[in-house]
Amino acid sequence: MAQTMRTHDAGTLRAADVGSEVTLAGWVGRRRDHGGVIFVDLRDASGIVQVVLNPDDAPASEQELNSLRMEFCISVSGTVRLRPGDMANPDLPTGEVEVVAAEMAVLSPSETLPFQIDDRTEVDEAKRLQYRYLDLRRPSMTANLRARSRTIRAMRDVMDDLGFMEIETPTLIASTPEGARDMLVPSRLREGSFYALPQSPQLFKQLLMIGGVERYYQIARCYRDEDLRADRQLEFTQLDFEGSFWGQEDVLSTLEEVSIRVTKELRGIDLDRPFPRLTWHQAMERYGTDKPDIRFGMEIHDLSGVFAETGFNAFSGVLASGGSIRGINAGPLGLSRSGLDGLSSRAQELGAKGLVWMVTEEDGGLRSPVAKFLSDREMEGLVGTLGAVPGDILLLVADETRTVLEILGLIRLEVGQSEGHDELAYLFVVDFPVFERNEDGDFVALHHPFTAPVDVREMSENPGHAISKAYDLVLNGSELGSGSVRIHDPEVQAKVFETLGISDEDAERRFGWFLEALRYGTPPHAGFAVGVDRLVAILQNAPNIREVIPFPKTQSGADPLTGSPARVEDEQLRELGIEVRPEVRAEWAAGESAGG
Repeated sequence: MAQTMRTHDAGTLRAADVGSEVTLAGWVGRRRDHGGVIFVDLRDASGIVQVVLNPDDAPASEQELNSLRMEFCISVSGTVRLRPGDMANPDLPTGEVEVVAAEMAVLSPSETLPFQIDDRTEVDEAKRLQYRYLDLRRPSMTANLRARSRTIRAMRDVMDDLGFMEIETPTLIASTPEGARDMLVPSRLREGSFYALPQSPQLFKQLLMIGGVERYYQIARCYRDEDLRADRQLEFTQLDFEGSFWGQEDVLSTLEEVSIRVTKELRGIDLDRPFPRLTWHQAMERYGTDKPDIRFGMEIHDLSGVFAETGFNAFSGVLASGGSIRGINAGPLGLSRSGLDGLSSRAQELGAKGLVWMVTEEDGGLRSPVAKFLSDREMEGLVGTLGAVPGDILLLVADETRTVLEILGLIRLEVGQSEGHDELAYLFVVDFPVFERNEDGDFVALHHPFTAPVDVREMSENPGHAISKAYDLVLNGSELGSGSVRIHDPEVQAKVFETLGISDEDAERRFGWFLEALRYGTPPHAGFAVGVDRLVAILQNAPNIREVIPFPKTQSGADPLTGSPARVEDEQLRELGIEVRPEVRAEWAAGESAGG
């Protein structure tokens, strides 16, 4: 065998290489035995090439040739030739050529696989995560990892071009409230005390601005102990950046540059700028969400005026109680009666009292179970307001306004996000409220408590209507990240804490080190954080972010590969001053006795 492990990457061989002597190394993909001559698809990170193992050429012993199985790791030396006759494979970049092996060695055999390593076989996700190191060999996963790497490289290129400095911030920090539970790390040296893993580098990047850095960024690892949803992970990656002596427009311009560069890198598409913008209020009123998908219409319209004098009790009762009636024109969906009734049932599942459907007839009239309760004037007003033409399906919900918007926003996505929306629609949502009410009716920060208000006086006098200098980047109905102009005035920061019900003593205890820093000539500053996982997933058309994360957790937060989260030895707990509650130990014992 040649001393060089390999001279070429398998996926790079082309017709121009015919006649070359090459050494390749990789994994056996498919193996085919044609009358004693073995054909192998040799795969490495660059792609696949066909290798011919003819026993007459004695590339290896008969035992080695016959023992070859899928995912054996092998090395091959031989000559590149054109595939004979009509045997070329147009679906492969290397499909014109093959390598006739003169030597072959098994570098490492493989046991029987738990699943087939190709993109044609459906495999349970839990099994894929348990054997993630095998799953990563699949072409689609290899492509996703390459896309992730290219995305981060493009981001770094943009930030370097714009004069930002890459700086790491601490991973072990003090616990601070940022919207989700902190992931806590017990301290052995200070028993009873805890570090927290950062939900974001928020306070530290602000400290860097106070420290005169002016342009900071990092590819940051972040952690949140929150209930998982389809597109959330306990740990995730974001492009985090901050700048001094700039405001919202500077941040959004930087975001456009990052998005344009990454999209060009992964999709080959040149985006137009500036990106469209909606205020938070416009987004909620027109789309029922603060992260609208604007690839299709179906905007929500207020129909309360159309039915202001209606005799239809279901509508008049809602209006009398302060609610509203709103609707969308879903277009010619072509649904049967049962399909339309299914939409009503779906709206009820989502929390609505009901949903009214209407079909626009050829004569401009409306066919609906409630049509007999509506006047001609109301039906004409409805058709006009929603711009309906024959065949269009109109969907109406009457309820408390917030509920109406939420339900129609969800229904709009379900009937609108059908096939044919592969385009990319970036959008900025700006002018978020400073505060929102929690379940107890108390004010909480909608973004985070260090977000600057547009008008400090209005925030103090009418906090429920105060607007912040916060902004989001949205792509195809998914929030890619959030940012804001930060509070740099200690007095304004104190007013925000006061509105949030955080006393001076509590603020000092929780943020004292940061509040002190604000008193030393803090420059105006603003920043943003872009979710790398979500951006790559959308650009790769991946169904969820787990497909673009090398070693993700399941939706329940478990890691089938390593078995985490796992118990630790009692000795480790004693060193940390931690005891496991007796009832938890009893649950462990019950699980073990049941074979769990």
